Amino acid sequence: MNSIGSQSIVRSYLDTFFPSFSAELKTILAQHCQVRTFQAGELMMQTGQYFKSTMLIVEGMVKLYRESDDGSEFFIYHLEAGNACALSMICATRQETSQILAKAIETTITLLVPIALMDELMSQHKTWYYFVLETYRSRFEELLEVVDSIAFKSMDERLEFYLNNQQKLYKSNEFAITHQQIADDLNSSREVISRLLKKMEQRGLLKLGRNTIAMTSR
Repeated sequence: MNSIGSQSIVRSYLDTFFPSFSAELKTILAQHCQVRTFQAGELMMQTGQYFKSTMLIVEGMVKLYRESDDGSEFFIYHLEAGNACALSMICATRQETSQILAKAIETTITLLVPIALMDELMSQHKTWYYFVLETYRSRFEELLEVVDSIAFKSMDERLEFYLNNQQKLYKSNEFAITHQQIADDLNSSREVISRLLKKMEQRGLLKLGRNTIAMTSR
């Protein structure tokens, strides 16, 4: 169980990023959650891993993806402060292993909710129950967007859609990202992505910098 000092830190994070939680729920989570920090580039979840807790993100950003046998990556979605990992919720409660990977793309702080609490939280705290349902719904909609993008969009359309999402994610018109990172996320080659980015720059949709992209107003 957390010390009084740790409880106050957890409670502060919950008040800031999960304001929909009831006061009683926040008290229980503050008593039992652990705060864990992941450094940029650190794996937070691996294929075949069992879960002892589910994660609430309170700072930073997390990338979820699948990795093929040849090591190539397939991007699924990002998590940021105020989000929870739906997969860890499912796998933790059903004692199943993860089928995807999660990596911190910047310093990320999480609140770890023990799986021993999950049944109690779902049955006795409506705000947690509704939060879990909303988390499942949001992640499912994001997965549908990924499927639609692959099935119905050309690579240049997928790239523009991806960059618009990055702009929303970083809440800035300019963000740091390499052509190789984009290629990995879109399961393409760096050469193809670089060529498409150059065409977008020529169309006035963005400006390319050294490992940065600045989206322009249209």
